Amino acid sequence: MPPAAILDVDGTLVDTNYHHTLAWARAFESQGVTVPLWRIHRHMGMGGDKLVPALLDDERAAEIGDAVRDAEKERYLELIDEVRPFAGAREMLEFLKQRGHRLVLASSAKEHEVDHYLDLLDAREVTDAWTTSADVEATKPEPDLVLAALEKSGDDTGVLVGDSTWDCEAAARAGIPCIAILTGGFSEQELRDAGAAAVFDSLQSFCEGIGGTPLRGD
Repeated sequence: MPPAAILDVDGTLVDTNYHHTLAWARAFESQGVTVPLWRIHRHMGMGGDKLVPALLDDERAAEIGDAVRDAEKERYLELIDEVRPFAGAREMLEFLKQRGHRLVLASSAKEHEVDHYLDLLDAREVTDAWTTSADVEATKPEPDLVLAALEKSGDDTGVLVGDSTWDCEAAARAGIPCIAILTGGFSEQELRDAGAAAVFDSLQSFCEGIGGTPLRGD
Protein backbone atom coordinates (compact mmCIF):
# COMPACT_ATOMS: atom_id res chain seq x y z
CA MET A 1 0.00 0.00 0.00
CA PRO A 2 1.23 3.54 -0.69
CA PRO A 3 2.01 5.59 2.42
CA ALA A 4 -0.69 7.72 3.98
CA ALA A 5 -1.11 11.21 2.52
CA ILE A 6 -1.32 13.65 5.44
CA LEU A 7 -2.66 16.94 4.11
CA ASP A 8 -2.32 20.21 5.98
CA VAL A 9 -5.51 22.26 5.62
CA ASP A 10 -4.93 25.95 6.45
CA GLY A 11 -2.76 27.50 3.76
CA THR A 12 -2.47 24.27 1.76
CA LEU A 13 -6.00 23.26 0.77
CA VAL A 14 -7.83 26.44 1.77
CA ASP A 15 -6.52 30.00 1.36
CA THR A 16 -6.50 31.16 4.98
CA ASN A 17 -2.99 32.31 5.89
CA TYR A 18 -3.57 35.98 5.19
CA HIS A 19 -7.00 35.94 6.82
CA HIS A 20 -5.38 34.53 9.95
CA THR A 21 -2.59 37.10 9.72
CA LEU A 22 -5.12 39.92 9.71
CA ALA A 23 -7.14 38.31 12.51
CA TRP A 24 -4.03 38.03 14.68
CA ALA A 25 -3.11 41.66 13.98
CA ARG A 26 -6.57 42.79 15.05
CA ALA A 27 -6.40 40.56 18.12
CA PHE A 28 -3.10 42.11 19.21
CA GLU A 29 -4.54 45.58 18.59
CA SER A 30 -7.49 44.73 20.84
CA GLN A 31 -4.96 44.44 23.67
CA GLY A 32 -3.15 47.64 22.76
CA VAL A 33 -0.25 46.02 20.92
CA THR A 34 0.69 46.68 17.30
CA VAL A 35 2.52 43.81 15.58
CA PRO A 36 3.46 44.29 11.90
CA LEU A 37 1.60 41.99 9.54
CA TRP A 38 4.81 40.69 7.96
CA ARG A 39 6.07 39.48 11.33
CA ILE A 40 2.80 37.70 12.06
CA HIS A 41 2.81 36.04 8.65
CA ARG A 42 6.26 34.53 9.27
CA HIS A 43 4.64 32.53 12.08
CA MET A 44 1.62 31.25 10.16
CA GLY A 45 1.43 27.50 10.63
CA MET A 46 2.30 27.74 14.31
CA GLY A 47 -0.43 27.20 16.85
CA GLY A 48 -1.52 30.16 18.93
CA ASP A 49 0.22 28.71 21.99
CA LYS A 50 3.52 29.13 20.14
CA LEU A 51 2.76 32.19 18.02
CA VAL A 52 1.99 34.68 20.80
CA PRO A 53 5.20 34.04 22.80
CA ALA A 54 7.17 34.17 19.55
CA LEU A 55 5.92 37.70 18.86
CA LEU A 56 5.90 39.20 22.37
CA ASP A 57 8.35 39.24 25.24
CA ASP A 58 7.71 36.65 27.94
CA GLU A 59 6.14 39.04 30.42
CA ARG A 60 3.72 40.56 27.91
CA ALA A 61 2.84 37.14 26.46
CA ALA A 62 1.97 35.85 29.91
CA GLU A 63 -0.08 38.96 30.66
CA ILE A 64 -2.24 39.16 27.54
CA GLY A 65 -1.66 35.86 25.69
CA ASP A 66 -4.99 34.26 26.55
CA ALA A 67 -6.92 37.41 25.66
CA VAL A 68 -5.12 37.69 22.31
CA ARG A 69 -5.82 34.06 21.47
CA ASP A 70 -9.49 34.42 22.34
CA ALA A 71 -9.74 37.62 20.31
CA GLU A 72 -8.10 35.98 17.29
CA LYS A 73 -10.76 33.29 17.23
CA GLU A 74 -13.47 35.96 17.19
CA ARG A 75 -11.74 38.10 14.55
CA TYR A 76 -11.10 35.09 12.32
CA LEU A 77 -14.73 34.00 12.44
CA GLU A 78 -15.60 37.44 11.09
CA LEU A 79 -13.51 36.58 8.01
CA ILE A 80 -14.09 32.86 7.57
CA ASP A 81 -16.90 33.26 5.03
CA GLU A 82 -14.37 34.95 2.72
CA VAL A 83 -12.13 31.85 2.72
CA ARG A 84 -11.96 29.89 -0.52
CA PRO A 85 -10.36 26.56 -1.42
CA PHE A 86 -7.26 26.73 -3.58
CA ALA A 87 -7.77 25.86 -7.23
CA GLY A 88 -7.51 22.12 -7.70
CA ALA A 89 -7.90 21.22 -4.01
CA ARG A 90 -10.83 18.84 -4.48
CA GLU A 91 -9.26 17.34 -7.60
CA MET A 92 -6.04 16.75 -5.66
CA LEU A 93 -7.91 14.76 -3.03
CA GLU A 94 -9.50 12.62 -5.72
CA PHE A 95 -6.14 12.17 -7.47
CA LEU A 96 -4.41 10.92 -4.32
CA LYS A 97 -7.34 8.67 -3.42
CA GLN A 98 -7.26 7.08 -6.87
CA ARG A 99 -3.57 6.32 -6.34
CA GLY A 100 -4.48 4.26 -3.29
CA HIS A 101 -3.35 6.61 -0.52
CA ARG A 102 -5.27 6.85 2.72
CA LEU A 103 -6.11 10.56 3.11
CA VAL A 104 -6.08 12.37 6.43
CA LEU A 105 -6.67 16.12 6.66
CA ALA A 106 -4.43 17.47 9.42
CA SER A 107 -5.70 20.55 11.24
CA SER A 108 -5.43 21.84 14.80
CA ALA A 109 -8.37 24.20 14.25
CA LYS A 110 -11.53 24.00 16.32
CA GLU A 111 -14.11 21.45 15.21
CA HIS A 112 -16.51 24.03 13.76
CA GLU A 113 -13.72 25.49 11.59
CA VAL A 114 -12.69 22.06 10.34
CA ASP A 115 -16.35 21.30 9.57
CA HIS A 116 -16.49 24.50 7.52
CA TYR A 117 -13.42 23.49 5.52
CA LEU A 118 -14.74 19.97 4.95
CA ASP A 119 -17.87 21.52 3.47
CA LEU A 120 -15.88 23.96 1.32
CA LEU A 121 -13.82 21.10 -0.07
CA ASP A 122 -16.70 18.63 -0.26
CA ALA A 123 -14.15 16.34 1.37
CA ARG A 124 -16.12 14.10 3.72
CA GLU A 125 -16.61 11.26 1.27
CA VAL A 126 -13.18 11.25 -0.33
CA THR A 127 -11.05 11.50 2.86
CA ASP A 128 -10.51 8.71 5.37
CA ALA A 129 -10.16 10.87 8.48
CA TRP A 130 -9.33 14.34 9.78
CA THR A 131 -8.03 15.91 12.97
CA THR A 132 -9.10 18.90 15.06
CA SER A 133 -7.67 20.75 18.04
CA ALA A 134 -9.10 18.00 20.26
CA ASP A 135 -6.48 15.61 18.88
CA VAL A 136 -3.48 17.79 19.69
CA GLU A 137 -1.78 18.84 22.92
CA ALA A 138 1.18 20.74 21.46
CA THR A 139 0.92 22.54 18.11
CA LYS A 140 3.42 22.84 15.25
CA PRO A 141 6.35 22.81 15.02
CA GLU A 142 5.86 20.02 17.59
CA PRO A 143 5.02 16.72 15.83
CA ASP A 144 1.77 15.99 17.71
CA LEU A 145 -0.57 16.89 14.83
CA VAL A 146 1.35 14.81 12.30
CA LEU A 147 1.51 11.84 14.66
CA ALA A 148 -2.22 12.11 15.41
CA ALA A 149 -2.98 12.14 11.69
CA LEU A 150 -0.76 9.11 11.12
CA GLU A 151 -2.57 7.28 13.89
CA LYS A 152 -5.93 8.07 12.31
CA SER A 153 -4.63 6.80 8.97
CA GLY A 154 -3.91 3.39 10.42
CA ASP A 155 -0.47 3.54 8.80
CA ASP A 156 2.94 3.83 10.41
CA THR A 157 4.39 5.94 7.63
CA GLY A 158 3.22 8.77 5.45
CA VAL A 159 4.04 12.00 3.66
CA LEU A 160 2.90 15.42 4.82
CA VAL A 161 1.83 17.95 2.21
CA GLY A 162 2.02 21.42 3.73
CA ASP A 163 2.76 25.07 3.03
CA SER A 164 4.85 26.47 5.86
CA THR A 165 8.29 26.03 7.37
CA TRP A 166 6.54 24.85 10.52
CA ASP A 167 4.91 22.01 8.57
CA CYS A 168 8.34 20.92 7.39
CA GLU A 169 9.73 20.99 10.93
CA ALA A 170 6.76 19.11 12.39
CA ALA A 171 7.04 16.41 9.74
CA ALA A 172 10.76 15.99 10.39
CA ARG A 173 10.14 15.62 14.12
CA ALA A 174 7.50 13.00 13.34
CA GLY A 175 9.97 11.14 11.15
CA ILE A 176 8.22 11.58 7.80
CA PRO A 177 9.02 13.72 4.73
CA CYS A 178 7.18 16.90 3.82
CA ILE A 179 6.29 18.09 0.34
CA ALA A 180 5.62 21.83 0.36
CA ILE A 181 3.36 24.02 -1.75
CA LEU A 182 4.01 27.76 -2.19
CA THR A 183 0.39 28.60 -1.33
CA GLY A 184 1.24 29.70 2.21
CA GLY A 185 3.43 32.62 1.21
CA PHE A 186 6.78 31.09 2.21
CA SER A 187 9.54 31.04 -0.39
CA GLU A 188 10.91 27.90 -2.00
CA GLN A 189 14.30 28.47 -0.37
CA GLU A 190 12.76 28.90 3.07
CA LEU A 191 10.80 25.67 2.68
CA ARG A 192 13.81 23.74 1.43
CA ASP A 193 15.95 25.10 4.26
CA ALA A 194 13.27 23.88 6.69
CA GLY A 195 13.54 20.38 5.24
CA ALA A 196 11.00 20.14 2.41
CA ALA A 197 11.75 17.15 0.20
CA ALA A 198 10.19 18.91 -2.80
CA VAL A 199 8.42 22.21 -3.44
CA PHE A 200 5.63 22.93 -5.94
CA ASP A 201 4.05 26.27 -6.83
CA SER A 202 0.44 25.02 -6.86
CA LEU A 203 -1.73 22.01 -6.11
CA GLN A 204 -2.06 21.37 -9.84
CA SER A 205 1.72 21.33 -10.35
CA PHE A 206 2.03 19.00 -7.36
CA CYS A 207 -0.32 16.49 -9.02
CA GLU A 208 1.45 16.89 -12.36
CA GLY A 209 4.87 16.67 -10.73
CA ILE A 210 4.33 13.41 -8.90
CA GLY A 211 2.39 11.99 -11.86
CA GLY A 212 2.91 8.27 -11.86
CA THR A 213 5.69 8.46 -9.26
CA PRO A 214 4.59 7.09 -5.88
CA LEU A 215 4.89 9.30 -2.84
CA ARG A 216 7.64 7.87 -0.66
CA GLY A 217 7.17 7.53 3.07
CA ASP A 218 10.76 6.58 3.86
